[in-house]
Amino acid sequence: MTIAQSILAVCFWCSVAGVVYAYLGYPILICAFARAFGRTLVPPVAPDSQLPVVALLIAAHNEAEVIESRILNALSQNYPPDRLEVVIASDGSDDATEAICRRYEGRVRTLHFPGRQGKAGTLNTVIPLLDAPIIALSDANTCMDPDALRHLARWFSDPTIGAVCGRLILTDPRTGRNADGMYWRYETFLKRSESRLGGLLGANGAIYAFRREDFRPLPSGTLVDDFVLPLSVKLRTNCRIVYEADAIANEQPAPDLPGEFRRRTRIGAGVFHSLGHLWPLLSPRYGWTAFTFWSHKVLRWVCPLLLIIALFASVALSSHPIYRAALLAQALFYGLCILGGLLPAANQACRILRIFPLFAGMNLALLIGFARWMRGSHSGLWHRTPRIPDGRSAA
Repeated sequence: MTIAQSILAVCFWCSVAGVVYAYLGYPILICAFARAFGRTLVPPVAPDSQLPVVALLIAAHNEAEVIESRILNALSQNYPPDRLEVVIASDGSDDATEAICRRYEGRVRTLHFPGRQGKAGTLNTVIPLLDAPIIALSDANTCMDPDALRHLARWFSDPTIGAVCGRLILTDPRTGRNADGMYWRYETFLKRSESRLGGLLGANGAIYAFRREDFRPLPSGTLVDDFVLPLSVKLRTNCRIVYEADAIANEQPAPDLPGEFRRRTRIGAGVFHSLGHLWPLLSPRYGWTAFTFWSHKVLRWVCPLLLIIALFASVALSSHPIYRAALLAQALFYGLCILGGLLPAANQACRILRIFPLFAGMNLALLIGFARWMRGSHSGLWHRTPRIPDGRSAA
């Protein structure tokens, strides 16, 4: 091989190793480390009289279809009524969202902002207006289990806990059954393992809580508050972020691949934007958090570039049998991505094949998100994901 070919070969193998580690090696390692070094924290047991006052804050934009059911769900929480405040923050809604909220005046606090601020801007405006020491954030399209808030709130009698992430279950709106796919179960497994090590990264936007005193305004343009907010608290206070599997919320996934792709593209732009504020957590002095941040997030985010490098390197080296075989393997893989995207999801075998387009779509969305971040064209405004009409929830 020439020097140039040797460099390309190194690039190819490093790229392949990076992708394999991000999606396969890291889960194996984090599971092993969690078993060897992790510990399962037990939440404190507190009587009702010792539960903290909680403000359940729901930011909404044009959620007339679901806001009433969301309010009723919030009011049905098994939590002492004198210790719970339900707050709806309407971010520039121009449908019937606010009129519906006004029906519950006296039981629900509604804050209306005529001009759109985006979710981060809305949180920055509303949270300083609240008196409750614990803020729980959720979405307008979420249905929380009756004891969800109780399971979140009980952790905060431990002063080392700064944020608590609940468990999100994706629910089929037609049947009401669990619609969690293999990928979502994979991500939930990672959260459990990271939490045992004290290296949990972020939360589920549908259900998480933190101490109001730890809140600082989110940076302008923040798109992934459930990632940035808990880790910003971690960065300032070195608190522990825990995963509470018994605090359950249900949401409807995006109804189709295009809807999921748009959501992931927005998240892609948001995560790259977040690095500008959270990069100090990559320092080894943050221990397990630095390890999980590098492995679970940063390396995952650069996988699209690694896939491109591997493809171009194998093309350039295709005169060598091993790289010709690698090129054919990549062609087969991307062919399965296309096939999986075209096949219906009803058949179980087809569902397995849909892992391929999910992987490719996720990385393409990250790549587009990266491009938007580089151009500075991402916006802090969010848009509702279309919902299937019997409308339980959406992402």
